[in-house]
Amino acid sequence: MEILNYAFMQRALLAAVLVGITAPAIGIYLVQRRQALMGDGIGHVAMTGVGLGFLLSWSPVWMATAVSVLGAVLMELIRWYGKTRGDIALAMLFYGGMAGGVMFINLAPGGSNANLTSYLFGSLSTVSESDVTAICLLAAFVVLVTVGLRRQLFAVSQDEEFARVTGLPVRALNLLTAVTAAVTVTVAMRVVGLLLVSALMVVPVAAAQQLTRSFAATFVISVALGVSVTIGGTVTSYYQDVPPGATIVLLTIGAFILLSLLAAPLARRRARALAAAHPAEDPAECKIPATRGAADEVGV
Repeated sequence: MEILNYAFMQRALLAAVLVGITAPAIGIYLVQRRQALMGDGIGHVAMTGVGLGFLLSWSPVWMATAVSVLGAVLMELIRWYGKTRGDIALAMLFYGGMAGGVMFINLAPGGSNANLTSYLFGSLSTVSESDVTAICLLAAFVVLVTVGLRRQLFAVSQDEEFARVTGLPVRALNLLTAVTAAVTVTVAMRVVGLLLVSALMVVPVAAAQQLTRSFAATFVISVALGVSVTIGGTVTSYYQDVPPGATIVLLTIGAFILLSLLAAPLARRRARALAAAHPAEDPAECKIPATRGAADEVGV
């Protein structure tokens, strides 16, 4: 294929596959916890890390990872102790992250808001070898956590009180989920962009839930869907010269709509199959009481 003749597209496709795996893998836990927009908030905070990376001449990916992890931990602490003022604190954290990113990148030598564009919306041509190395290492961490601790994370996501009673370290697992989400945001920012990464963490999971009933099936289908749309969006972006992040997200939403349309007839088919396997009993008024049958046998 022509697309594989270019080194930058090889790097972009590899990054796209890793993003397609990691984003839904952590997103399924965020959806279960009703924290679907957590990735969006972390993306705002990560902008400060990108700006600091330019200002200090360090890797923006690694700096964004460090700042995102710190922001995710603060978000969890606010959720635990914030009480009624928690939403205000979170708003200041999100908007402060955006403002800090813009400020730091403009203070950097030769920096401007234009440097943020590829991190906000994704860019294929700017994915470097060092970015791929960082993405591979961070993606490995996300996969180890989301797959290796899937039972514990699922239990905490479903019911924290029950998980606490069974002896699970609920707060530690909540912090680990937040940190993993932060790492996933920085993995995805070079392909999808910080402002769009939350969609890739949530929409594939919501689409998979249209067809599945079990956690395992939802996990597998959402990851498969994530990989499909990231590869499809990356290839489309190359041939049509359109933004990769927007293309990937629109493909993901299209997949959600398609699976939603397919879910209704599948549900009706399942209902008919269930009804055929377990036919309904006669209404109560049509049944012959057992005592009447017994009385007839003795001649009453």
